[in-house]
Amino acid sequence: MKKLFTFLAISSLLCLSAAEPPSSTLRLGLLKYNGGGDWYSNPTALPNLAAFCNDQLGTSFTTDYGTVEVGSAELYNYPWVHMTGHGNVVFSAAEAENLRNYLVGGGFLHIDDNYGMDPYVRLALEQVFPDLALVELPYSHPIYHQTFEFNNGLPKIHEHDGEAPVGYGIFYENRLVVYYSYQCDLGDGWEDESVHNDPPEIRQAALQMGANVIQYAFEQ
Repeated sequence: MKKLFTFLAISSLLCLSAAEPPSSTLRLGLLKYNGGGDWYSNPTALPNLAAFCNDQLGTSFTTDYGTVEVGSAELYNYPWVHMTGHGNVVFSAAEAENLRNYLVGGGFLHIDDNYGMDPYVRLALEQVFPDLALVELPYSHPIYHQTFEFNNGLPKIHEHDGEAPVGYGIFYENRLVVYYSYQCDLGDGWEDESVHNDPPEIRQAALQMGANVIQYAFEQ
């Protein structure tokens, strides 16, 4: 948790224009981007994930997540940010630089392809880290072995193209700063049960893997 506290201290200095002092309760962030993709997909996902982490990991997340734009200084208020959607993703040069600075400074981005965003988000990430590439994480990576064990990597939540789910990452100075879940759709599994009618075991697996991502991001 030391890196998290360092990050939050830095972020409070970077956001001196805030009208209120930073809260001791952490909030998950949802990344808002341009390009026409539905960044707002799965509106019940993050509240359910926050509640699950509070119950299972002993965290103190507020379930009222924050929406933050890629180019905003408010990005630094969120140690963990989630990005999802089905379509196009466009970052301006300034937005890409802001996201890179956020990640280099201690932030963490989880991208979850809700089906259809893969080619676009890859191009956007090339803007953020032109010198780094997404790499597939092996099943032995610690992100799959936190409080919950996933010996075969990401669970399969929704079929999409029927391909096996894959977890990718971008590492900056040996620290995982971006985790990208592909052909998996964790966010759908975090949603209210009535949204997709997923069986309990599927929703449980999605929430457990989401908790692992958060736990790893905060403790690496």
